[in-house]
Amino acid sequence: MTIAMAEFARHIVAALIAGAIIGTERSYHGRPAGFRTHALVCMASSMLMTVALVQSQWFVASDAIRMDPTRMAQGIMTGIGFLGAGVIFKEGLTVRGLTTAASIWTTAAIGILMGVGFYRAGALATVLTLGVLSVFRFIERRFPREVYAQQVMRFAPEAVMSEERVRDLMGKSGFSVSSVTYHHADADQGFEYRLALSTPDRRNMARLAEALKSVPGLRSFTLSPSD
Repeated sequence: MTIAMAEFARHIVAALIAGAIIGTERSYHGRPAGFRTHALVCMASSMLMTVALVQSQWFVASDAIRMDPTRMAQGIMTGIGFLGAGVIFKEGLTVRGLTTAASIWTTAAIGILMGVGFYRAGALATVLTLGVLSVFRFIERRFPREVYAQQVMRFAPEAVMSEERVRDLMGKSGFSVSSVTYHHADADQGFEYRLALSTPDRRNMARLAEALKSVPGLRSFTLSPSD
C-alpha cells in the first residue's frame, strides 16, 4: 500500500479536527485535559496508525519477517492508558477525571479510525462521543442515586456525644451510617468521630449541617459530599 502526501494530510487533519471537537467540550467544562490534549492525542494516533499501514514504503519485509498493523493500534491504546491515568485523582470519597480519561482513550481510537482512512466511521464516532459527553450529562443528572459523604465531628472532652446518639441524629436527618471511626489525641483536641454516610436526597446535606450547628459540645464539623 502506498500513500501520497495529500492523503497522509487528510488522515491527520481529519483526526485533528475530531480530537479538537471533543476537546472543546472538555475545555468548556473546565477539565485539565481539554482542547489541545484531545487534538494532539487524536492526531498522534492517526499518524502512528498511518505509518503502520504504509510500512512497505519504509521497511522491506522478507518471508521471515511479517508486520502486523494491528499491533500498532494495540500499542497506542496501551500507551494512552497511562495518559488517562494522569487526569484521574482521588480526594476523600471523591474521584474525579474518570470521564475525561475515558474521552482521551476514545479519542485515541477515533484517531486510529482516521489513520486507516475510515473517515465516516471516525466522524460517526466523534458525534457519538460528543453525545455521550454532553447529552448524556443531562440524563445522568436526572437519575435517582445515593449521595455519599464523609463527616468529621469534633467534641470537647467533657461533652462527647455517644455513638448511639450520633447515629440517631444521622438517621433523623435522612442519612445511613456505613462506618464509624474514632480519634482521640489529647485533652486539648478533644474527641473526634469520622463517619461514612449515604442519603437518597442531596438536600439532606443542608438539613444535617443546620442540625449540627445546635449540637452542644460540638467544637467543629466537616461534611464533605463525594461529588
